[in-house]
Amino acid sequence: MDQKSKAAFLVLVLVQAVHSVEEYAFKFYEVFPPAQWLNQVFPGIARPGFVAFNVFLLLFGLWCFFRRVVPGSLSARPWAWVWVAIELYNGIGHPAWAVAIQGYNPGLATSPLLFALALYLALRLRGSGRRASSQAAA
Repeated sequence: MDQKSKAAFLVLVLVQAVHSVEEYAFKFYEVFPPAQWLNQVFPGIARPGFVAFNVFLLLFGLWCFFRRVVPGSLSARPWAWVWVAIELYNGIGHPAWAVAIQGYNPGLATSPLLFALALYLALRLRGSGRRASSQAAA
């Protein structure tokens, strides 16, 4: 991965952290249907579960960056593609949900930025993959 792709990956992880703060501040865990169901089955679990999941997600992203992406590990690109998929889902899911409920849902404000960054990283990964393939063939 080139330096711009590495930087885009880190920014994507950091914006995911901001996205998580937005979701927490506006109580995503109270309005997201799977979290509501989980809270009915295990009362009081939604909020701490949300926090734990998002802390894990941030730590996972930082691990991917510092242990795979920065050193240029062979697995850097696949891990970056995992993040692209996660954030494209976030970037599509929040607006689709907003349309369905005809209103704001926690995370909606930052989801377009996640989508744009994920798309940018996907294009960089795709382009660098093509260059690597053509260089290997030559």
